[in-house]
Amino acid sequence: MHVFVTGASGWIGSAVVDELLAAGHEVTGLARSEASAAALAAKGTRVRRGDLDDLAGIRAGAEDADAVIHLANKHDFANPAVSNAAERGAVQTIGDTLAGTGRPFLLASGVAALTQGRPATEDDPSRSHGPDSPRGGSENLALEFVERGVHSVSLRFAPSVHGTGDHGFIAVLAAIAREKGVSGYPGDGTNRWAAVHRTDAARMVTLGLAKAPAGARLHAIAEEGVPTREIAHAIGSAFDLPVASIPLDEVQAHFGWIGTFFGMDLAATSTKTRELLGWTPTGPTLTEDLAAGAYSG
Repeated sequence: MHVFVTGASGWIGSAVVDELLAAGHEVTGLARSEASAAALAAKGTRVRRGDLDDLAGIRAGAEDADAVIHLANKHDFANPAVSNAAERGAVQTIGDTLAGTGRPFLLASGVAALTQGRPATEDDPSRSHGPDSPRGGSENLALEFVERGVHSVSLRFAPSVHGTGDHGFIAVLAAIAREKGVSGYPGDGTNRWAAVHRTDAARMVTLGLAKAPAGARLHAIAEEGVPTREIAHAIGSAFDLPVASIPLDEVQAHFGWIGTFFGMDLAATSTKTRELLGWTPTGPTLTEDLAAGAYSG
């Protein structure tokens, strides 16, 4: 199968490309820079230069492929409207291009704000609708294309997709801890973050391409919920820093933009995904990665 992958050189995307190639697929990766293009070409993939604002290029990539895996995101947390608009535009373009073809369209999503007071499951629909909502309501938009003959599948990733080389949320929290001289957690630290190792997440995506039915919501979750207090202690141990509770009314000031996410309960299960795909996570846990020095580079 020829698969067009956006975000192909990113943290998750590069691992997904490796899994796709190992499974015998042909890959075309969307690359913003010369460095990204060179890294993809070195793996033996085709390269299409462009970004999320290049809708003509995205359309052409989708037209030429047997399947699309959309993993790119601007991640502009200082100006989320920019990210949301770009995400919605890309999903709309891919969906319109694939309409009536029955081709697979897998897109990245997350578990934030799906539920309150309990872990989110695959049966919980996204609450984000419309262009002004988080991610531009892209999950619901993509799933609406099922009625237009697109094999849409949502890939919901844990807030922590961890591993050596990660520059995501855990790396940001570690950097803040080193800057402040203390590894903090919000309030009593009982709110939880789901987690998955990068290699396990990539393997789930490849299995999802092969096995997931249209309209499925897949959860890339290995650990249902790691308490934020436990995350803070693991960071503190990794960098020999004291650990402290940050009062809830000071979380935003202490952590900055990531405080919004670190203060949320982002637990989720993956029982149905495991049963559907025959997927069993085997990578190290989040705290094991921290203890092994995955974030010390």
